[in-house]
Amino acid sequence: MYRALVSAAYLAVYPWLAKRYQIGLSERKALYAPEKQRVFSERPLWVHAVSVGEVQSAWPLLEEVHTDPVSIPVVLSTTTPTGRAMAYQLTPHLFNTHIYYPWDIPWIIKRALDNMNPRAYAVIETEIWPNLLKELEKRRIPAFLVNGRFSVSTSARAKKSAHFWRDIYSCFTRLMVRSDKDADHLLSLGVSAHKIVVTGDCKVDALRLRHKDVDLSFWQSTLGTERPLFLAGSTHTGEDEIVLKAFRIVRERFPKARLIIVPRHPERAADVERLAGNVARTCRLSSLSEGWSILIVDKIGVLFELYGVVDSAFIGGSLVPKGGQNLMEAAAFRVPVCHGPHMEDFPEAAEALGDLNVSVVVRSADEMAKRWMGSLSPSLRETVQKGSRLYFEQVGGAARASWKEIREEMSI
Repeated sequence: MYRALVSAAYLAVYPWLAKRYQIGLSERKALYAPEKQRVFSERPLWVHAVSVGEVQSAWPLLEEVHTDPVSIPVVLSTTTPTGRAMAYQLTPHLFNTHIYYPWDIPWIIKRALDNMNPRAYAVIETEIWPNLLKELEKRRIPAFLVNGRFSVSTSARAKKSAHFWRDIYSCFTRLMVRSDKDADHLLSLGVSAHKIVVTGDCKVDALRLRHKDVDLSFWQSTLGTERPLFLAGSTHTGEDEIVLKAFRIVRERFPKARLIIVPRHPERAADVERLAGNVARTCRLSSLSEGWSILIVDKIGVLFELYGVVDSAFIGGSLVPKGGQNLMEAAAFRVPVCHGPHMEDFPEAAEALGDLNVSVVVRSADEMAKRWMGSLSPSLRETVQKGSRLYFEQVGGAARASWKEIREEMSI
């Protein structure tokens, strides 16, 4: 049924798809240039990471493959151009070639596998395409889910079609998931327990790699030394007002305090700037001027580094029901964290870091201001530093464990 439906839909909407996905169109139809065919001839490991976040999670796995004594060519695929850009920014030496992911249409998938004939296929996190998995199973090509994660909403939807998803997930040779909760989701669908392995979160390993390579000198010179400096990262509509009210409270006690707001969507920068202008002198990063008290970041790709130069941080997407953002990025820099009650996308990290007093839940501007001011206490900062260090020691190693599982199944 699925095969027939997607095939008919593809033929109907192809003109729109061709216009929408002009970048990489040939590869999306599994038509490859000769230089990529040459890599395919070596029977590579095919790793798929749909976009930016998944590429970051794939990074430590690719490092493990790269440092293995047995040399294995790697084809890395992404769905989005931004994912491709991130791959070439982070890991250009860790894969032999990049392709755009082929559409999950039966004849396109067959053409892709006829061309590539991969030694194995590994997909990062949540990108599940039934036709590909069925064809891999038919050809006895091992397939692996790496860093598998399932939100509450994803689990609820899957249970409505449990038979279908049990059949699809059973195509995998190994399903490597972040936590016991993710494993329980698969078990609830009826997936065989022997296929499921809890390895931990590859994002932790990725953060350690990023932290190791980060250079903060630009931000240290650009932002200056005036303290305290607070950060609200990845804020959504409805959160900026609360952040600014908290900052007003902080400024009553610390008149020289400054605030950086990083909207989750940079196109909101002008609206946030107008709000902030009612509180203190405000400017945007793209037009930085001296004497600012509130800085609005209107570009992407800088939040991680900014966590390394502030005194305390609020994690956005958590006071409104957006699932939260990655609080582990701030914890990697031993920064005291606060977030709202909506951390559905990072429940294990939020719970563990909360237990270690690295993060706290706030529900109002008063609570946020209290956390920010309390973060300046030397004793609290020492607690956060110890807690962050312990957290990363406890949860690291997922990429190595994942590669071990893949390597054993590939019999190399």
